[in-house]
This record gives sequence, structure tokens and C-alpha cells, in this order.
Amino acid sequence: MTKQERAARTRHSLIRAAAEVFDRHGYVQAKLADISASAGVSSGALHFHFENKAALASSVEATARVSLHREAWMAQHPGMNALQRLTNTSHALAARLRQDVVARAGFRLSYEAPHHTELNLHQQWHVCVRQLLAEAADEKLLVERAEHAEVADAIVAATTGFELLGREEPAWFSTTALTAFWRLLLPCLARPDTLLTLEPCGSTAAFESIEARSE
Repeated sequence: MTKQERAARTRHSLIRAAAEVFDRHGYVQAKLADISASAGVSSGALHFHFENKAALASSVEATARVSLHREAWMAQHPGMNALQRLTNTSHALAARLRQDVVARAGFRLSYEAPHHTELNLHQQWHVCVRQLLAEAADEKLLVERAEHAEVADAIVAATTGFELLGREEPAWFSTTALTAFWRLLLPCLARPDTLLTLEPCGSTAAFESIEARSE
């Protein structure tokens, strides 16, 4: 193994260990000594790769961002209407958060870490929801009374709430809970002819894609 390969492996181990500690204790309570011990490296090795806890948190969040963006992209199949793409995306992101501690820690850090130089993951989710609802409005999928900006706020609040509650009780952030949410919301949002085409549990193709990547 080359020096560069060892360095990359150490960095990966530190990011993974940091994610586990951040996910368990949060940003403020997380200790660098616990992270280095979990990764099996010295404190000096940790500081060689990361200047401080903020830099390590930023790397965890950046890694999570790549993973979650990929899931969102993979869930949105060509030719699918915007409301189904939104539903699929929520299921895909929830699955990644349930399965991947780095994604989960990154999402938590996006509202706990002390500063950000760009939109955090919560804000990016909000942008994604608003964009897909705007596309749904352009596609004439929404009932006339639906104000997509207000609906976006409600969706983001609900799904973020599920993620937060799910940290203590996993049933809150399960596929079942998210499907029930969409079954309640979609009839209030979609035109009757559109509603007949939607799958609140996510389209079959999306679920097959999620399951394949989790194996």
C-alpha cells in the first residue's frame, strides 16, 4: 500500500468514526479523542488530516451531501411527473439516512455545526422541494388552490420532523410513516386525474433502485 493510499484510508476511517460520534452525541458534545480512538489512530494523525472539530464536521457533511445528492438524482427517472419524482426523492433520501451513518450525521450537522459557507442540507432539501412543486405547477398537476411555496414549507417541516423524531423512535422515520404522510397529503395537492397515477410509497422502479444500492 502506498503512502497516499494509507493517507486516504486513514482519512476515510476518521470521517466514518466522526460520523458515528456526531450522530450519537451531536456536534457540541463530540470529542476528538473519542473520534481518533474509534478510528484507531493517534490524536496527531487526526490533526494531520483535520485542523479542528469544525473541519472534521465539514468533511462529514460534505461526504453526506455527495451521497444524498446522488440518491436524489437516482430517484428521479426521466419521463416521471414532478409529484412522483418528489415522492420518490423523499423515500430515497429517507432510506439513505436510515442506512448510512455518514449521511445521517451530515444531515444532523447541517443544523448543529457552527457555520456554513453555502446552503446546508436542510436548506438544499427545501430548495429541491420547492423546485419540484414549481415543476408540478407548470405541468398542471396541482389543484388550483395549492400554493406550492406554502406546501413546500409544510413538506420540509414534516419530513425534517420525521427525521428528528426517528432518532429516538425509528418508526417515525420508517417507509410506512412516510408513505402514510404522502397518502394524506397527495389528495389535497394533486388533481384527481394526476392522483390516480401517483404511488405514495414511491414508484416500483425507485424502490428497486434503492434496494439494489443497499445490498
